[in-house]
Amino acid sequence: MLCVSGLHYRYPAAATPALVDFSLEARRGEILGLLGPNGAGKSTLVAHLAGLLQADGGEIEVDGESLAQLRRRAPTCIAIAPQDFAFYPMLSVAENLRCFAAASRLSGAAARQAIARTLAATCLEGFAGTRAEYLSGGLKRRLNLAIALLPTPEMIVLDEPTVGVDPQSRAFLLETVRGLAATGMAVIYASHYMEEIEAIADRVVIVDHGRVLREGPLAELLAQARGQVEVQLEAPLDGDALAALAGDIDGQLKVTGVHLKLELAADASPVAALACIEARGGCIRDARFGRHSLERVFLSLTDTRLRDH
Repeated sequence: MLCVSGLHYRYPAAATPALVDFSLEARRGEILGLLGPNGAGKSTLVAHLAGLLQADGGEIEVDGESLAQLRRRAPTCIAIAPQDFAFYPMLSVAENLRCFAAASRLSGAAARQAIARTLAATCLEGFAGTRAEYLSGGLKRRLNLAIALLPTPEMIVLDEPTVGVDPQSRAFLLETVRGLAATGMAVIYASHYMEEIEAIADRVVIVDHGRVLREGPLAELLAQARGQVEVQLEAPLDGDALAALAGDIDGQLKVTGVHLKLELAADASPVAALACIEARGGCIRDARFGRHSLERVFLSLTDTRLRDH
């Protein structure tokens, strides 16, 4: 549905561009997970999709039609559920929905049906008369989502949709997002919560410094990741044994006393690695093996330094 090709954007007076040759695709019936550290360019991309920024270069098309033309023809085709709460706190849930239904060009029976549908979809029927400012964090997130769903968009962009919610609300929101994709909607899900992306995404795009670092099906990204073996020895190995072991292992070795951490090559055998340790005199007390999680893949592609922006 959505094709972003070679997008480039630099904020006025910024030293570096926010987006550089940025490309991605979002498909109907699919959840695209968008991952990136602070300052990676995620919010800038969302702002372009919302029509708030005009690209310096590149194209954004929906089914072959330019985004600008689509927004003039069908302004509610793409919905944005932003990280910030996008409703009027002094109005009730129902009043907010009526207000945004009118903004979405819905009126009369169509507006009433859309409001009833979104109240049911987000389980907010019991809070229709409650002022938005008095809602819990989870309920506010659900109201954000309900407003975005009012005009029945073909694509929805969710920017950190579970920030500040309880576990039950998070589980409900994730299940709701799965349901949206099941209806054929295209979903872009931007989040810092790796476990959420692993739970619901069909494909993942990892971005940093305005560039796409890795893109592909989630299962493919995890399958390509290197295995990790963590070993605890009965006693430390001497320097000669460690030097020899480093040459034996098909991967990278980190040593902290009796603790060994091995980052294996993609096709390396953990059994062979353990055999190498024992062959060099290591007496293994405990050993654990696992493939990289999405978080480890993410950190290996970006870096682990603290981001303050």
